[in-house]
Amino acid sequence: MREIAVVAFGGNALQKGNEGGSIEQQEQVVYETCEKLLELIKKDVGLIITHGNGPQVGTILLQNEAGYEQYKIPKKPIDVAVADSQGWIGYMIDRQLRNVLNDNGIKKDVVALVTQVLVDRNDPAFEKPTKPVGRYFVKEEADLLAKANNWQFMEDARKRGWRRVVPSPKPMEIENKDLVKHLAEEEYIVITCGGGGIPVFRHENNYLEAIEAVIDKDLASSLLAKEIKAKNFYILTDVAKAYINFNKPEQRALDTISSAEARTYLENGEFGAGSMGPKVLAAVEFAEATGQEAIITSADQLKLDNCGTRIKG
Repeated sequence: MREIAVVAFGGNALQKGNEGGSIEQQEQVVYETCEKLLELIKKDVGLIITHGNGPQVGTILLQNEAGYEQYKIPKKPIDVAVADSQGWIGYMIDRQLRNVLNDNGIKKDVVALVTQVLVDRNDPAFEKPTKPVGRYFVKEEADLLAKANNWQFMEDARKRGWRRVVPSPKPMEIENKDLVKHLAEEEYIVITCGGGGIPVFRHENNYLEAIEAVIDKDLASSLLAKEIKAKNFYILTDVAKAYINFNKPEQRALDTISSAEARTYLENGEFGAGSMGPKVLAAVEFAEATGQEAIITSADQLKLDNCGTRIKG
């Protein structure tokens, strides 16, 4: 059986924070990120790519409000907005990855899948929204939007501004995991679990119903990697390694640590709930379930041996 690697693209793999986020800008960023996967692709592993959608789904939700206010266009529920972003981001990664493969003389096929993810409709996350979506606002803008739309906002852990937060229930099962595994083993590069997957819950009669939420893409990616018994799990972000005492004079990069150490750091609040926290938790859950390493790093570090923060089960 071909070894499988799951690579979770972070937001910076799709859109740079200092750019406006036009389609042209995002396509260039995606191409550059896909180029950095070449070392993995050349190893002939079964490659699965997952991705976030925070800025993109937030923009769709803002377009909802603008369209309704000006033209009375019915608003899309959050699950449809997630599906919308999953489709066009998957298409963008698919096309740019094909361009990278072509430019490097590599013959592989790519497929992007619309993916639903089961959640528990009684998950306590629905009572306490924590998942950031959309762009950053100054405090005064956030207060006005919160009052006008009954939204909730949270300040970013790195003090970049205020972002809307929505419920983020724990993923329970990836609906098309068997197909994803089969395609990866058959040498397809698979794009799946976009934006953490479209959140749905199952009734007793197996009827699937959508629910208003956004699933954390790192936790969904970790679940997928566990369910298909992946050999490697990479979480790409905008820093080379995870840090403790981040942005403080005594900050320290983490190299190889145990899952127990990582859990202690999580309990001590070393990682932001809306930033590095879910990544470390996702890495820990994969490492503990499989006994394999989970790696948190930036895309440009993938070519290096022993890159990133490595968490062992």
